[in-house]
Amino acid sequence: MGGTPKLAMNLLAFPNCLPLEAIEGILAGGNDKVNEAGAMIVGGHSINDNEPKYGLSVTGFAHPDDILSNSAEEGDLLVITKAIGSGVLTTAAKVDLLSKDEEKNLTETMALLNRYGYEAMQGVKVDGCTDITGFGLLGHGAEMAKAGNVTLEIFAENVPLLDRVLEFASMGILPAGAHNNREYLKNDVMDYTVGLPLERLDVLYDPQTSGGLLIAVKEPELERLTYQLGEKGLQNAVIGRFKAKTSHSIEIVNR
Repeated sequence: MGGTPKLAMNLLAFPNCLPLEAIEGILAGGNDKVNEAGAMIVGGHSINDNEPKYGLSVTGFAHPDDILSNSAEEGDLLVITKAIGSGVLTTAAKVDLLSKDEEKNLTETMALLNRYGYEAMQGVKVDGCTDITGFGLLGHGAEMAKAGNVTLEIFAENVPLLDRVLEFASMGILPAGAHNNREYLKNDVMDYTVGLPLERLDVLYDPQTSGGLLIAVKEPELERLTYQLGEKGLQNAVIGRFKAKTSHSIEIVNR
């Protein structure tokens, strides 16, 4: 959203029973990603806890003219930079339904930094941007629509999905967060789809771990944006458009 990370501090909680090799692996992985993001770790804090937790406190810089809000304007198109479905797949992994290769692919997707999506936006006039995390595609899309006082029309069949997500969702393998998101958004979403399988609607509520970016952009800027996203190896699908405010923040259509 316009910021550049520079310094980070580890925040680590772990139980005494956790082997030191595991802690070393957690910290090494965090350090690798911080370095990949162009920052460096300069210290941190650790405490004993009943379950392992790891995060980072990050400091960076953002020029006021470059900061992007999680908003949108009427006429903007919505572009996504990663396929969704990580919540469904991590739930499937917990009951050993993914192969080793599928688990590896899922992990690589979640470990892919949004730095590259940010870099692909350079030179493009963008009206708004946010990342998809626990509130799912529709949750974060609704935030953008409300901030801009517009309605987001989601093209359900255009939303890119990770492999096997629809298969598992059709079996009812959904994280609890997906049900919570649906309940929370029940007054914000109107479903205008015809004949769309329930599982494809369900995954729109799927909470994401390190999901991609949602980018609001006007049509004259679209070609350059999608080209530059493609050059970075990212998704560049147009999954919706923002229009004049209606009775709901989100309208889902088949397209």
